[in-house]
Amino acid sequence: MEDVTPIRRQYLELKRKYPDTILFFRLGDFYETFDADAELVSRELEIVLTSRPVGKGQRVPLAGVPHHTVEGYIVRLIEKGYRVAIAEQMGTEPVKGLVPREVRRVVTPGTVVEPLLLDERRPNYLAAMVCVEDRIGLAFADITTGEFAATQFAGAQALRAAQQELARLAPRECLVVEESLPPQPEILSLKSEIHITPLPAWKFEYGNARQALLDHLQVSTLQAFGCEGQPLAVCAAGAIVQYLRETQVAGLAQITSLSTYSTAMFMTLDPATRRNLELTESLRGGGVRGSLLGVLDATRTPMGARLLRAWLPLSGAARP
Repeated sequence: MEDVTPIRRQYLELKRKYPDTILFFRLGDFYETFDADAELVSRELEIVLTSRPVGKGQRVPLAGVPHHTVEGYIVRLIEKGYRVAIAEQMGTEPVKGLVPREVRRVVTPGTVVEPLLLDERRPNYLAAMVCVEDRIGLAFADITTGEFAATQFAGAQALRAAQQELARLAPRECLVVEESLPPQPEILSLKSEIHITPLPAWKFEYGNARQALLDHLQVSTLQAFGCEGQPLAVCAAGAIVQYLRETQVAGLAQITSLSTYSTAMFMTLDPATRRNLELTESLRGGGVRGSLLGVLDATRTPMGARLLRAWLPLSGAARP
């Protein structure tokens, strides 16, 4: 790296830390992307691909967007399932001739907080799921509201129950083990709009996941949260905390508690029944208009709209 410019060296050091993201690198009034990221951004966003000198006789692909319009471009990338890391200039004073830059946030489908990137009338859930034999752990969080919950399924009906719950939640993003085996892919195939994010298996390991929860919630036991006897629920919830610690530290601060629940408390509806009842989407147009939600929703705030939508799939559910 001795024969490249200092700013190129700075970029490569940041990119090495975030290899699986598109790195938006702030340069003055623009966010620039380089190399394979630039080629991808140019193709997906239909913007001009140019090049930039980075050293003696070296040029690399370059594609950039103005800083004041960046959120619109991020929206389009997130909708396509990409992850975007934002490297900001830390002040205006150069240090050893170079303005310091740091990645301040990583935007993924399930960790969006910017109003422009959100559907204000529905929750934006980040889920995590882990399977071991006939047991399945599922957790979900919405960092815009602080909602954080986990559950565990076991036995012959575990797969079906997890399928129904995942369909109810309709998360934007779901964390799974990199080396995941069935039934995870079978469950996730129910909703094509769920963006799948594989994580290393150790992040779902019980000891690491439990410690992540203990550290974040600042407690010595999970007994008060009702999940000490549900190890796979703990694994899924702990994976979410670790993921948010890496991508959205500010969003993680919104999560101050964890609730453990059981779908056995309700009469659940399978995806086909939910769809045919037109609870949240019309069969004719696929939108909210004409659905039960469209009829009932007289809420005045985004928070109220999200709460109503979260309640509706369980409306009419009966206690066993």
